[in-house]
Parts: sequence; C-alpha cells; structure tokens
Amino acid sequence: MSDRLSSIVTRTGDDGSTGLGDGSRVAKDSARIQALGDVDELNSVIGVLLAESPPQPMAEWLAEIQHDLFDLGSELAVPGYSAISDGHVQALEALVSFMNEELGPLKEFILPGGLRSAALAHQARSVCRRAERAVVALAREEELSQALRRYLNRLSDFLFVLARYLNREQGVPDVLWRAGRTR
Repeated sequence: MSDRLSSIVTRTGDDGSTGLGDGSRVAKDSARIQALGDVDELNSVIGVLLAESPPQPMAEWLAEIQHDLFDLGSELAVPGYSAISDGHVQALEALVSFMNEELGPLKEFILPGGLRSAALAHQARSVCRRAERAVVALAREEELSQALRRYLNRLSDFLFVLARYLNREQGVPDVLWRAGRTR
C-alpha cells in the first residue's frame, strides 16, 4: 500500500477524468464514478455512526459492513471484478431477521429520529438508497453482479431495522409519523 499511495496529489484528474482499477480512465461524472462516490459516501456515514460508539455487537456488524462496502467499491472500480457474493447478502438478511425478532410490529411509518445513532442509521439508509439507484443506473449501461445490487437493497433494510433496534436497546420509542395532523 505504501508504494501505491506514495503521492496523493497526482494531477492526473485535472482534465476531468479519473483512473479505474484496471488502468482505464473515465469521466469523473460517469455513471460508474457516481455509483462509486455514493458507496464511498455511504461508508463515510457508517463511519460517523460508528463514532457514536453503538453497543456491541452492532459496532462489529457495522465495521464488517464497512469492509463489505470497500469490497463493493472495488467491484465498481474494476470492471469485471467480483467481490460481493450471495453469502454477503445472506449475512445481512440474518442480521435483519435477528433484530426484527426483538422489535414489535411496525404499524405506522416512522420518522428518522430518537437517538442520534438511530438518526444516523436512517441517514445511512437514505444514502444507501441513493447508492442503490446509482448502481441500478450503471447496470443499465454495464454488466454488474446481481449480488452487488441485492447487497445494497438488503443493506438499506438492515439500516432501517438497525435504527429501530438502536432506539429499542436504549428504551427510546420510534418517532411515529402522524398522518392527517393539522397545524
């Protein structure tokens, strides 16, 4: 790694292009770079959530997801490369099932809120949905793995349930949307 990133300032992107992992160059506003940037932002938001020191094992789950997202980003950065598998998707599904067993049924829509960590999980969920939309757009132009797309879809589910779970673990109720309210 020290040889690969010995110089951060390269000036090679000054023309509006950026290099992919296979050595090719694409425009910085290409669908591939948009998807890669959204996944990077998602990873950063999860890093902020981790800085809130969520309880174990949630912190471990999130740290593992950060590594998964870096792997997912490598798929986007190297056309034709595959790093995310159905096993990654199944692991998220198992975590969602585990947390859902502890939560009561959801009878109303909920608003992002409660604990700061829960609100950050909701923010990560919304960034995840954007990343998923960017990946879907890219998949219309180029071949991407189904597992990569499924992973982002399950991850947004995970982050939604995690927000509820974080609140519940600290005895904070979900913030329910009140339909039909008047001012």
